[in-house]
Amino acid sequence: LGGHAIERHALGDGEMMGPVPGEMHLSAGQEPVAVGVCAHLKREDTVVGTHRPHHFAIAKGVPLDRMTAEMFGKAAGLGKGKGGHMHLFDPENRFSCSGIIGASLPPACGAALAAKKLGRDWVAVAIFGEGAANQGSFHESLNLAALWKLPVLFVCEDNYWGISVPKPEASSIARISDRAVAYGMPGIHVPNNDAVEVWEAAGPAIARARRGEGPTLIEVRTDRYLGHFQGDPEVYRPKDEVAKLRANDPIPRLAGQLKAQKLLDDGQRERLEARVRARVDEAYAFARHAEYPAPADALADVFV
Repeated sequence: LGGHAIERHALGDGEMMGPVPGEMHLSAGQEPVAVGVCAHLKREDTVVGTHRPHHFAIAKGVPLDRMTAEMFGKAAGLGKGKGGHMHLFDPENRFSCSGIIGASLPPACGAALAAKKLGRDWVAVAIFGEGAANQGSFHESLNLAALWKLPVLFVCEDNYWGISVPKPEASSIARISDRAVAYGMPGIHVPNNDAVEVWEAAGPAIARARRGEGPTLIEVRTDRYLGHFQGDPEVYRPKDEVAKLRANDPIPRLAGQLKAQKLLDDGQRERLEARVRARVDEAYAFARHAEYPAPADALADVFV
């Protein structure tokens, strides 16, 4: 819901292309992956996200107001306005992300190694897209994690599009999860963009990591509703593709499943959606009215 509410702000009146500096990569459509994985995590567990990070940031507990302020480049942001939306960092909730393709995997291995050295049952989760699975960091990280039996979960968000390149034109295999066998770890393919299916796949894998039995690779076939970035003309994509995807939106589909099981009625759903939208509205209002960093602080906290 939070991802959809952020999308509404981005598309509603064009405000994203004004106050937000640089590109904006939204994750609308990919929420089931974050919800299904993070439902099993503790606050001490680490998540390292991608350039499309907001759904995992929200699911991991990153404060909406400070996340949004960072997106707007404001001093109240997670990185004092210097990181932007692709470089969120929240040490309290152990979440970070990077705009570099494939850069999530090595730091997640580092966090997992730290947990192992400390004798804790913490796990680390590396999020990456199917395009990043062709980077050297993918292979190096999986090999190291398997060799040292690190408590790490590798989660591939296969949304089919690597910027504008369809998966079959970039990957030699149909399923990234099939590569797990080369590193002696389990590989799980989740064929549907469904939070419950992701939850069912992630649970045993995370429990396995906590027991010290090593890493798992999970690939989820998910959907990217929007362009690679806000303003992307999407000339590479069939015009009716997104409409077909949205017709099977995982959020109302999950609500329907909960209703059928008598776990959520229409009134509860309406109140929940209103509460989420109100929280996102408050976060955007906070970010819009927050102060920009002072010019004198331009070089503060900068490592060279």
